[in-house]
Amino acid sequence: MSISRTEPEVATSVAKALIEAGCVQFRADEPFRLPSGWTSPVYMDCRRLISFPKLRRDLVSAGLRMLRDRHCLDEVDSIVGAESSGIALATLLADALDLPMHYVRKKAKGLGPSTQIEGTLAANERVLLVDDLMAAGESKREFCRAINEAGAIVKDIFVVFDYGVFPTAGVLERWNVKVHSLATWQDILTAARSEPLVDQRALSELEVFLKDPVAWSHAHGGIVWTKR
Repeated sequence: MSISRTEPEVATSVAKALIEAGCVQFRADEPFRLPSGWTSPVYMDCRRLISFPKLRRDLVSAGLRMLRDRHCLDEVDSIVGAESSGIALATLLADALDLPMHYVRKKAKGLGPSTQIEGTLAANERVLLVDDLMAAGESKREFCRAINEAGAIVKDIFVVFDYGVFPTAGVLERWNVKVHSLATWQDILTAARSEPLVDQRALSELEVFLKDPVAWSHAHGGIVWTKR
């Protein structure tokens, strides 16, 4: 797996928009516990984005520019949305590109890999996997497995936001995919510093967290991670 992010000015603009839309949540007393077991003083709720039409359009436009510049769309046959938060974003991208759209479930609803995919995904179809964000990457690993077992090919994943803090580089290594994101927590920190958008106590805690996310998580009840 490799990570590819957008230009700094675009990332800062996206980060500011996410803050203004209320997608960024801070806790000074009790940390957020992510599904992967890591803990964090901040949480990103990209599900709110569907309520902001202009922001939706701006993020889709920024994502398409990035993906086109990197030639990620040159041979894509269809878009696959990740259950559940990636489905709306995938629909917007598929409409903009006039491409078929499918979605992949977190778990199969029956027997066989095809029961994890909704739509008419064909063997050897080249797809772009779309989700709202990536934290530890474990759900993306499951989605990539399901897509590959259904006979399709995924080389690129697009997310609006990548936590970009936890040591998860090996999680998607088997699938040889590249993750493309518009913003990270470092961009949130940069945007918040330049604008009076966030409480200074929360901002200071985010800064401490970003200096050593693994140590911060362990100190606040997160999983114990050992280098493999």
